[in-house]
Order: sequence, then structure tokens, then C-alpha cells
Amino acid sequence: MEYLKIDGQRFYNMMVNASNDLEKQKDIVNSLNIFPVPDGDTGSNMSMTLKTAVLEIKNMKNDSLGKIAKKLAKGALMGARGNSGVILSQIFRGIAKGLEDKVEVDSAGFANSLNEGAKYAYKAVMKPTEGTILTIIRSAGECALNSKENNITALLREVCSHSEFMLDKTPEMLPVLKKANVVDSGGKGLLIILKGMYNALENGLENIEIKNFTENQIKAESAAKKLGKQDIKYEYCTEFFIHAKYVDLTEFKEKLSAIGDSMVVVNDDEIIKVHIHTNDPGLVLSQAIKLGELSKIKVDNMKEEHSHMLGIDESEGENVKPKKYGFISVSMGEGLKNIFKDLGTDCVIEGGQTMNPSTKDILNAIDKINAENIFILPNNKNIFMAANQAAEISEKNVKVIATKSIPQGITSLMTFNSEIDAESNAKSMEEAINRVITGSITYAVRDTEIDGKSIKKGNILGLVDGTIKKAGNDIFEVCKYIIDDIVSENSDLISIYYGKDCNAEKAKEFGEEIEKKYPDMDVQCYSGDQPLYYFIVSVE
Repeated sequence: MEYLKIDGQRFYNMMVNASNDLEKQKDIVNSLNIFPVPDGDTGSNMSMTLKTAVLEIKNMKNDSLGKIAKKLAKGALMGARGNSGVILSQIFRGIAKGLEDKVEVDSAGFANSLNEGAKYAYKAVMKPTEGTILTIIRSAGECALNSKENNITALLREVCSHSEFMLDKTPEMLPVLKKANVVDSGGKGLLIILKGMYNALENGLENIEIKNFTENQIKAESAAKKLGKQDIKYEYCTEFFIHAKYVDLTEFKEKLSAIGDSMVVVNDDEIIKVHIHTNDPGLVLSQAIKLGELSKIKVDNMKEEHSHMLGIDESEGENVKPKKYGFISVSMGEGLKNIFKDLGTDCVIEGGQTMNPSTKDILNAIDKINAENIFILPNNKNIFMAANQAAEISEKNVKVIATKSIPQGITSLMTFNSEIDAESNAKSMEEAINRVITGSITYAVRDTEIDGKSIKKGNILGLVDGTIKKAGNDIFEVCKYIIDDIVSENSDLISIYYGKDCNAEKAKEFGEEIEKKYPDMDVQCYSGDQPLYYFIVSVE
């Protein structure tokens, strides 16, 4: 059908159809992945990114083109997954910029928005690589600008044809694609989106429902089988949000570019989305936390995921060259386990208060890690002896960092620097944990009297570095007292980890209350899901 102009409702139908088409064909895109890891599941990542975006505009069919495009871009940024998803979100951000304040646009206006999408995508990537999704969106934008068509349907037909031509050339641009005999997966995903937009116009589709396909539509041999783990230069795919405003990202990007690749850093209002492949997630996060509060931290071991996908048992394979550093942490609670994993911990042993792991448990963890240097973070003074004994027995180079609490363990990981030697790291980590004051909120299991304090069974107890400072009846009031007690004029960071027996909504409200009380400090609130302790808090 012919469309000389498109409005908000027409654009809505185009994007929903594109989302549905990509969801149906995501397995085709996934099959082109060079490395089928969470970051490399390009089809799934792009589909989830676009699905999140179209759900944001679900009830906006009658709004203006500019408003819908802006909301779509916002949804794409918040839902962006993986490198391809973040770049896709920036394509939509550029498109939204081109359609800003527009009620409807003609072919020239639409062509300009596609070209803006290309500009924003390139700006988001520190070192743009041709032969990727970037090449396809740039080619699409250039084709649209050069088109003589007034009919937007015909213009998109030209764009799709030219984009497909360029996609077929991507193996000549990237040797790794040629080696695997595939085209670029991100480019393929974008082509499916462009064709979905075109088909919505060509077939005059109306009132399209957002579909969700739960089963794989197509099974295909993965390109990853043609490549090995040695082709993965950086091991950890690291993603997170930084909540900050008025930030100059130039220096931050330069620092990150030296320790990884596939880096995309984009911002919108007060939120910065970061994606990078690196061998040192802890260093990346330590740089990021200087800019603002971090959230939705996600770290995936790409080599490990590559092996799992191909059904390879690491213990039975070839001798793999050990990495330089490995980490073992002890903690209880799924939330805390995930935090340690996100910070690069190789093995998290379940244990802590009332459940101390044995020397054998720690030795088993050491044996599983293929690293030249292994750091153990006991995170409890009752585990020091077992940890030190395991380190002495092991033939590997193992160092025990004397972390007495979960916050000290987290801080030590944030301090770690892969660019310096093991001895220097051990020293700096020990120094860092000495600056951490830990508080914990639990309950009394019996009547007693300690330091002149009469304590009844069931009382809420507030402890600072293991010493009871407060007994009360309300977990929030006791926690507030403990935070007030350990904050000093030199403090600049308060971390709050709430347990599995703590109401999440109330815990977050409590975190906001503390943030208001200490406006000059960085206050972070996380779900630790730990048993026994309603709260674990720290001040640095």
C-alpha cells in the first residue's frame, strides 16, 4: 500500500509487527552467533529489547508520532540486553530524535530519522567495527536519504533490499564471520526489524497484537561450533546501569576501553547503560561506582557459557591455560551470591554464621578453579582457620584475605586490580577492608545480659563488628540506630543488604529514608536474601 506520510498509529503498527517478526525469527539470528553466550544470544537479546520497547507504547496507539518514538526509545534503553540490544536502543533513540515533536512525517522526514538512528548508534560505540549491525543501519540511513521515493512503503522496500545486500557482504568485512561462514547476527536482526516495518506498510496491517512465542520456531546449527574458546579474548560480559546526572563520560570511556572491548556506554536523562567485555569486571565496576549508584549488575562468563552450550565438560577437555586470578567467597543468600558472582567470584561457598564450611569444602572449591593465584574471602572470622588450613594444604598459590563480614568481602573485590601482582593486590585489599565498618540486625535466641544490656528472647539486636550495640523491637529502628552509630564525618558510602525475612518494599523505602537523612553520602540498597540477618549494613 502507498503511504505518503506516517503518523503515530501507523508507526506503532510498524514497530509491533517488527517485534513479532523478530520474536518468530530470533533463533535464526541466534544460530549466527559466533559465541552463543548470554551476551552472544543476539536474536534473543534484540527481541527482548524490542519487546520491552513496544510494551512501553502498548497504550499509546492514538498519541503523536514523536511521543510514541520517544517512549519506544526509552523502553528500549531500559530493556536493552547485550551489546546488540544496547546498540539497537541507540538506533531507536536516534530515530526518536529525528521524529521529535512530529505528529506525522513524509518520506524525507522518515529517511532523516533512520539516518539519525545510524548516527546515534555509531556515537554509542567507542571503537565502531564495520561488518556489524552498525554497517547495516548506516547503509539503511544512507539509502533512505538518497532515495527518490515519496511513498514510504517503496522507500522501505529499497532500504530492505540494500540492507540485505550489505548484510551479505559482512563476511568480507570481518574475518571471524568468514571463518564461521555466517553473516553478522546483529545485522540480520536489524534486517528482520526493517522488513517487519516494511511489511506492516505493504500489507496495511492494523490493530496488531504484541505476540509472545514461547517455543523455538527454528532449529539451526550454531556458528559457535565452528569456533573455539581461544577466539574469546575477553572472558566476562559485564552490564549494569549507573544512576547519575551531569556526568562527562569521556574519561570513563577511555579507562574502560583499555581493559575490554565490545564497549557501549549510553545515557538518557539520569541513567547510564554500560556494556563491555572484559577480563576484570571488578575494575570496571570500581570505576563506574565513582560516577553514581549501580543497579542491575550482570556478569556472565562467556567461555564457560560457550562450553555449556556445546556440551563440553571442562574437566575432561584439553589442558586449558590458567587465568591469572581466581576468587572464592563464602556467603549465604541468593542475592549475596549473585553480587559476588557479578563481581567476578569464581566459586561462592554457601556458609557463614551457624554453617561454617569445612577445610575440605574450601579445598574442593580451590581445585575447581584454574588460576595462577586464588584469593579466598571467608567473610566471617569463624571461617579463617579452615580457609588458612586449606591454603596451606593446597599446592596452588592461595591467599586468604581476612574479611570478617560480607561488606568487607565485597569491598575487597571492588579494590582488586588485575593489572598489579598478587602480593600488591593482597596488601591493597587488606587495607581496604580495614576502612569498612559492618553492622548487622538479627534477633535474640534466648534471654541474657551482655555489657549491662538486658536482652529478652525475640528482641531485635543491632551489632557493630560483632558487638551488640542496641536491643529493640523494630528492625528498622534498630537498623537506623546502628547506621547512625557507625557513620562519621569521613564516611561517604552506606551499603544496605536486606535479608529474606525482610519485606522488600519496606526495605527499599527504608533505604530511601536513609538516603534523605544523609544527602551527601552515596546510599545503596540491595537484596541479599540472607537468612538470620534482617539487615547487613556497612559504612566506608
